[in-house]
Amino acid sequence: MQRGFVAASADFTSTRSEQTMGDLGQIFKAYDIRGVVPKTFDADVARAVGAGFARVAGEPAVVVAHDMRPSSPELAAAFSEGVTGQGVDVISAGLGSTDLLYFASGYLGMPGAMFTASHNPAQYNGIKLCRSGAAPMSSDTGLREVRRLAEQGVSEHEGPRGSVTERDLLADYAAYLRSLVDLSGSRPLTVVVDAGNGMGGYTVPAVLGDRLLDALPLRIEPLYFELDGTFPNHPANPLDPANLVDLQAKVREVGADIGLAFDGDADRCFVVDERGEPVPPSAITALVAVQELAKEPGATIIHNLIASAAVPEIVREHGGVPVRTRVGHSFIKATMAETEAIFGGEHSAHYYFRDFWRADTGMLAAMHVLAVLGADSRPLSEITAEYSRYAASGEINSEVRSQEERMAAVAAAYSGREDARTDHLDGLTVSFADGSWFNLRASNTEPLLRLNVEAPDTATMAKLRDDVLGIVRA
Repeated sequence: MQRGFVAASADFTSTRSEQTMGDLGQIFKAYDIRGVVPKTFDADVARAVGAGFARVAGEPAVVVAHDMRPSSPELAAAFSEGVTGQGVDVISAGLGSTDLLYFASGYLGMPGAMFTASHNPAQYNGIKLCRSGAAPMSSDTGLREVRRLAEQGVSEHEGPRGSVTERDLLADYAAYLRSLVDLSGSRPLTVVVDAGNGMGGYTVPAVLGDRLLDALPLRIEPLYFELDGTFPNHPANPLDPANLVDLQAKVREVGADIGLAFDGDADRCFVVDERGEPVPPSAITALVAVQELAKEPGATIIHNLIASAAVPEIVREHGGVPVRTRVGHSFIKATMAETEAIFGGEHSAHYYFRDFWRADTGMLAAMHVLAVLGADSRPLSEITAEYSRYAASGEINSEVRSQEERMAAVAAAYSGREDARTDHLDGLTVSFADGSWFNLRASNTEPLLRLNVEAPDTATMAKLRDDVLGIVRA
């Protein structure tokens, strides 16, 4: 058992899933697979998905990693059985973060499967699949075909089974990230890290600490580094402000320069300044974009349509080309490939790097922030103030009877206004002459409408937010 991994006394193979192979629609989402163990997702399902993925990927080998959830090792092993049954080899990376799996896929040049349910509660698990080079696999790029094959069943390969080879890639991952951002010359920094009992407790000591590589001028103050997929301290979802409270308190208590919070699979990173105040992900996107543009002037930067308007403004001010895209990692990655963009950021704290196979990695974004802070005598709050220009509502969810009806009502209310411009790149976006804007999008999985509002000041933002919500919730 790897150090720090908390096992649970559960026998996941002994309970047959209530989910029939004839309909896996409950667990196959637009970008990944996610379900409740063992009710809708068990070893039999994982095995069938592994066989289907081997066929669709069409490569001689697949790399597999898993998080610290109690069900993850067995599900990953069953998936690997499905893969090897098709004559395809498996490189088993064992414990890892999602961005470590993406690194493995790019570094080894093979498709990958990561067993995680990210920030979801302990009873959930899932799979994030990618093609060789960490290229995304979504419903439109292979995931639907994997589902079809898993549902109908895939016959055993006629020939020898594939082999399973264990390979520890943590040191290679850490060394590669350090090659992209040099922190060795930083001024001494005190960094509080809340891993939320997730995979950040495994990767942070390797990348930012001295577990595998030379020590950096960083004093890491750990919070909840014990790997425990039951999440005994708080949910591993930093998007919820309630889950940042412990990090904020610790930053203030020890007088830290910065706080970092990772989600369960450690592919997202949230930043807290020296006052314990959260730094908006859009400000982090702009800050990192400026660093990347300094290395490659005139390059393209991707931002999704609900990132702050400050992001494209700052990109242009620094000579870059901002490109707006839909929400979602598959759209970001596809647009990065089309435009040869060097970096992309989302409001949800997903950050994508061309030098990381266009995959998202919160760790690399955190390293960029640490590099900027370590080269500047000012506190982080002063540095990031330059990148926060507008008042934002954050994402507000409203449960509605009919998404289409409420969306149409909002569109009708703002159509024809001379000071308003609308577009439908992703849901409904309405922009106003004073710089205010809102976006209203329908959830793909729940009867919800998601609203984001931004304006030059808090009062204007609040009025626009309330006006739109009044229509949505009528």
